[in-house]
Amino acid sequence: MGAFDPWDPAFVADPYPAYAELRARGRVEYYEPSDQWLVPHHADVSALLRERRLGRSYRHRFTHEEFGRSAPPAEHEPFHVLNDHGMLDLEPPDHTRIRRLVSKAFTPRTVERLKPYVRELAGKLVDDLVEAGGGDLLKDVAEPLPVAVIAEMLGVPEADRAPLRPWSAEICGMYELNPSQETARRAVRASVEFSEYLRGLIAERRERPGDDLISGLIAAHDEGDRLSEQEMISTCVLLLNAGHEATVNATVNGWWALFRNPDQLAALRADHSLVPAAVEELMRYDTPLQMFERWVLDDIEIDGTVIPRGAEIALLFGSANHDPEVFDRPERLSLERAENPHISFSAGIHYCIGAPLARIELAASMGALLEKAPGLAPTAEPERNQNFVIRGLKGLDVQVG
Repeated sequence: MGAFDPWDPAFVADPYPAYAELRARGRVEYYEPSDQWLVPHHADVSALLRERRLGRSYRHRFTHEEFGRSAPPAEHEPFHVLNDHGMLDLEPPDHTRIRRLVSKAFTPRTVERLKPYVRELAGKLVDDLVEAGGGDLLKDVAEPLPVAVIAEMLGVPEADRAPLRPWSAEICGMYELNPSQETARRAVRASVEFSEYLRGLIAERRERPGDDLISGLIAAHDEGDRLSEQEMISTCVLLLNAGHEATVNATVNGWWALFRNPDQLAALRADHSLVPAAVEELMRYDTPLQMFERWVLDDIEIDGTVIPRGAEIALLFGSANHDPEVFDRPERLSLERAENPHISFSAGIHYCIGAPLARIELAASMGALLEKAPGLAPTAEPERNQNFVIRGLKGLDVQVG
């Protein structure tokens, strides 16, 4: 078994044995290289996601100095302005207000209305893959589907969509542990460019509202309260980033897992009704988001260890989803797993608002591939991205058979 080391390519390739070691050692462990307390057990991760003594932010209660932390460099300000006004990095009361307003536009009915579009687009992408005899599953199917769906939902014209994925990827680089100066520079540039684009699009929708999410965000109000322009921009970026990064990686991680478990792939090919269960199990088996961080706002005790205010806790989703206390034989891929309380979409007030849409997208692409490319097979061992937090492959070359 290897040690927990998020910068080691061997660990990134397969972190699950190291997680097993962590769980065996206890419920919480300090990790000096990232200055974080690692929490590997499902019960603790699940409970702490709902714990109000922890927060995604501390700025609603403390200054940087009061919290014992340094302010981010001034040159990073465009990234932090964008990031810090989104639901993911806010705490009540701001989080409650923004999520309530966003929910008025991002309704189950809105998502359900997208189903025919998602299925049609997934079918077309797979048709193109089949016609070509194969290709890169990531670039040809996994990536364009959720990007197009979120863009369609937001009302981004087709001619403007090309930069969306690069902007998102560069911004998400800042969510890795100890990002480099170059990563930060790219994230800041993408934050500026993406924000400027959305500011213009919001201005257009104010003049000419449409049947899209941006128009809905402009119109959303509650007892006179509305989203500010920055809150709308940050919400749109969050929906794109969270709404497609996880779906892209869940798709390619999932298919690579199926290729390595031919008995499960054969069962799925024989019975397409397993698709919904397969989506859940594949999200659990190789989790797209491996870690979620929380600040300790008030001292907290875990198994006799006091973690002081100002510390940072790393909730290890990938480890929690492989905890044998919750999942029978967790290292085994089982599409017929009866109980599957994975936490890949988080929990508590920060539960993923786009989870229903992600499930529709994953089921649509999987269904189209099973139907139209029943002989789908890999042509080479894929190369894994060297990111730890957002887990995925650089590509997945396939032939359709």
